[in-house]
Amino acid sequence: MNYFTQILKFAYPYKRYAFLNIFFNILYAIFSSLSFLSLIPLMNILFDETKQQKTPVAVDWSSLDSFKESVTEFFNYEITMLADEHGKMATLLAACGLILTLFLLKNISNYLALFFITFLRNGVLTNIRNALHHKILRLPLSYFSEQRKGETISKMTNDVQEIQWTFLMVLELIIREPLMIIVTVFIMITISAKLTLFMFLFLPVMGLFISFIGKKLKKHSDRVQQEQAHFLSNTEETLSGLKVLKSFTAEDKKHQQFEHTTGRLNQFLNSLMNRQNLASPTSEFLGIISVSGILWFGGLMVVEEQSLSAGAFIGFLTLAYNILTPAKQISKALASIKRGDAAAQRVLEVLHAEETVSDKSEARSKKEFDTDITFENIFFKYQDNFILEDFNLKVSKGKTVALVGQSGSGKSTIANLVNRFYDVNQGSIKIDGTDIRDIVKKDVRQLIGLVTQDSILFNDSVKNNLKLGMPHATDEEVIAAAKIANAHEFISKLDQGYNTNIGDGGGKLSGGQKQRLSIARAVLKNPPIMVLDEATSALDTESEKLVQKALENMMQNRTSIVIAHRLSTIQNADLIVVMQEGKIVEQGTHSELLAKKGTYKNLVAMQSLDEI
Repeated sequence: MNYFTQILKFAYPYKRYAFLNIFFNILYAIFSSLSFLSLIPLMNILFDETKQQKTPVAVDWSSLDSFKESVTEFFNYEITMLADEHGKMATLLAACGLILTLFLLKNISNYLALFFITFLRNGVLTNIRNALHHKILRLPLSYFSEQRKGETISKMTNDVQEIQWTFLMVLELIIREPLMIIVTVFIMITISAKLTLFMFLFLPVMGLFISFIGKKLKKHSDRVQQEQAHFLSNTEETLSGLKVLKSFTAEDKKHQQFEHTTGRLNQFLNSLMNRQNLASPTSEFLGIISVSGILWFGGLMVVEEQSLSAGAFIGFLTLAYNILTPAKQISKALASIKRGDAAAQRVLEVLHAEETVSDKSEARSKKEFDTDITFENIFFKYQDNFILEDFNLKVSKGKTVALVGQSGSGKSTIANLVNRFYDVNQGSIKIDGTDIRDIVKKDVRQLIGLVTQDSILFNDSVKNNLKLGMPHATDEEVIAAAKIANAHEFISKLDQGYNTNIGDGGGKLSGGQKQRLSIARAVLKNPPIMVLDEATSALDTESEKLVQKALENMMQNRTSIVIAHRLSTIQNADLIVVMQEGKIVEQGTHSELLAKKGTYKNLVAMQSLDEI
């Protein structure tokens, strides 16, 4: 339960519900035991074994034997008085009424205990999911490059759901069921300590079995949770790549992979459920063996020794059965805890994941951009090989710097680093002379507007997508930004205009329309620094020209880092940096680089041939 106990902190805000649950579980245990104990007077009345007691008796607490004898005499006195006054049948009816009342109180207590635990269980579920989502938003992008999205989704759904239900079982395990056993055993001892001791000879065997089953269940539960994560990953990949699968007629191959995954999941689930199902019947069979032994030993005490009345023996048997139910529940709960502990381990892997890109304790706030951005001796690698080596660059305020080069040269990595999605391995990136690692991360990103090569939009309205960085923007500001990005015209033609839902990932729009919305979103944010990562690559020629002109107008008063695929779009840049294998090989204006007749001119020539 090491991992599972760490989950209990999420229950703290709902501690009042836990206390109420404990309180009513205590009442449930008391009324449950008393309801079975009340059968003894009823049996004595039926078997006419009630000892006549004419003198009132007070309960004696001096010793267990005195307590037992005084309680018995007290009930005998009440039954005798009732029988003398109203007759035997009335006494029997009163005993039945007492039993019904106790069972009613028992079930009311049970309902109220479950009523309050519902708020606790669902509250814990909500808190864990909120904590997971908050953690996911804080984790660096490098974490998700090593994890499948389906595994993360599985942890937020299947594993958290598993924790929710096992959490309920734990409360029953540590409060209700043990309390039930304790109260019942105490009453059984008052009836016959000798018979109770005999019954306890069977408990170690049941405990060993439950422990053995629990260890097996945790092992198989780990495998099930992992396979469920693979299942969700496979499903997510299918949905994301459906267009490609159909285009390459790879549906059958993908379905075979899916069937392989579900087949393994089915195998592991069968194995887990069969072992889980084994726990209850086996513990029940061991319980019946215990009851059979009690029947034999108790029968000797009733028939031969005559040290126990028939009514007391029947009452003892019902109480013994009352122990079997919580024992079975404990068996199930222990099995569930093993599964829940495995799920908790997977959830905590996310919650305890290292936030490699985080704010220093002494990080300072910065709201303005004044002079320049500098890249000083940058070395960076995603895994083993360096993507950037000894990279140095200065971007002055108000200037436009374009990064060009072949794919894999490290251009987009610059955009990732300046936004502090990753931290450099060596060197530093400075804004106005201050290392961005010494500035509050949120402030760094507030200074920058990013338009990515892939148009990342959300399943929401056009307006809400545009207002992502400026949630309080007015409708007029939204429309103005859309006009700059050449998006207002097509937005106005949508069914509900700016309130139109664009679907999952903007699936209801064309590639060019999605890209123009991404540009409008950055324009609306109105940051002093713009980072355009091949921002116009998805546009058609006409839209590209219109948007490019708008971007040029917008960048006149901003510092811009433009990562360009189409070299024709950056000819007016103040500085063009040519990159190759993570290093700067040339830099200068468009005319200067052409005059050098080097790498840049070759890139321009190749692109000109491609466009012919």
